[in-house]
Amino acid sequence: MLLLRLAGAVARHPSVWSTALRQWQRTVPGDWWRRRPFLPVPPAEYLRFRLLTQYGDNGHPPAPGDVLNYLRWCRQQ
Repeated sequence: MLLLRLAGAVARHPSVWSTALRQWQRTVPGDWWRRRPFLPVPPAEYLRFRLLTQYGDNGHPPAPGDVLNYLRWCRQQ
């Protein structure tokens, strides 16, 4: 499963843990428990937008290396 691969990639790089947590907190709606799928995940529209701007296709699965690069970039900013 893609989510487990991405989480595994982040788990192997402790230097991005705090950045990953901060980005997760920023993208998850504050009232996530009131909306389907009742999980603390970013809105589907946001994920589609990020995939479209990254890969030119909102159906393209994110590569673990790209997620790590994004988190490193966020940390530098």
